[in-house]
Amino acid sequence: TMTVTATAMGADTPRPVAPRPGITDTEIILGQHAMLSGTFGAVYSMLPQTQQAYFKWVNETQGGVCGRDIVLKVEDNGGDPAKALEATRKLLEQEKVFAIFGAVGDHPHSGVQAYLNDLGVPDLFIVGGAHLWGADPEEFPWSVGGVPDYRTEGSFFGQYISENLPGKKVAVHWENQHLGWDGLAGVKAGLDPEKNELVTEQSYEATAVSINSQVSNMKSSGAEVVILYTTPGFTAQAIKQADRMGWHPQFIASYTNSDPILFQFVPAELAEGLISFNAFKLPEDIDDPAIAQHHEIMRDYGGPNPGIFTIYAQLTAEVLIEALSRTCDNLTRQGLMDAIESLTDYRSDLLLEGVTVTISDTDHYTLQAGPMEHVVLEDGKGKWEYFGPVYAFD
Repeated sequence: TMTVTATAMGADTPRPVAPRPGITDTEIILGQHAMLSGTFGAVYSMLPQTQQAYFKWVNETQGGVCGRDIVLKVEDNGGDPAKALEATRKLLEQEKVFAIFGAVGDHPHSGVQAYLNDLGVPDLFIVGGAHLWGADPEEFPWSVGGVPDYRTEGSFFGQYISENLPGKKVAVHWENQHLGWDGLAGVKAGLDPEKNELVTEQSYEATAVSINSQVSNMKSSGAEVVILYTTPGFTAQAIKQADRMGWHPQFIASYTNSDPILFQFVPAELAEGLISFNAFKLPEDIDDPAIAQHHEIMRDYGGPNPGIFTIYAQLTAEVLIEALSRTCDNLTRQGLMDAIESLTDYRSDLLLEGVTVTISDTDHYTLQAGPMEHVVLEDGKGKWEYFGPVYAFD
């Protein structure tokens, strides 16, 4: 028999429940479709690996939540909407999961959102910054966006440029997917047209081999600031190609690039000065007790090497545990959504000062604030460093 101690994490004497999907007297079973294979598999598989390690730690050291162990079952979505739907069906019909947690990818999840909402299954902390995940809680009451919305981030970039780089000509290089559509819309909303002219918008397809012509077009436009709504491989290509052309604008890149993993794609000396945005403490800040503990959990419970992706993944797991701990008396799908929508100024120690989580029945975005960061060189190695104020979206 498992001994359970009550803690702030919500461990409690298990209350027997009538049979319902994903809830037994000893377990809460969650599901996730994730990118485990394909181009981005190596990067994005870190997310479920982190969450499984964290839940293992919660189970072993906190007695789980509501007196039950948390189990996360993960299926590969291969970066594809049809596969994501197939994976989700399997999780619901065969694995009988309670909720979908941390589904990975804007493109794959586009095949799943309506299906989960039609069934009334919680669709929590989607790992994709598409505006649509949290934009319409009335139409999609079961979906909650997990990462900052690209549109919000883009508006912060526009605001930053008009406040700090007035008069400079701006170009946007964007992927023809949610990342680019929403990022570009945000930049246009945030940029003050009286202070900065948007001289060119250059799109590319995710399947492109080369983006040299887009870089050439941006250089010809006279742009002095380039905003990259691109994934790390294309971000690296753009920076390296500009350098080959002897062109060195101020680059600003979406937070999808803000992990130290970027320096595996582009030499740190070329990335120096690159600006991005984020909401979390940095993985190398091991003097910070929360980051030190994160390193410890990843090491002791089989998680990946810490980075921004692992910190984000643990953060969403922490928010989920907080919500679950508020549902022990009503461990139902609706009970969980009510708890999620009751989160007001919730603070994890992994978040930067001034950044909190508030979710309500009219606002289904988890993270909507953070400062800018830039790449600095230290002993020849690149690292991210925060600067300036916290930007917050009301």
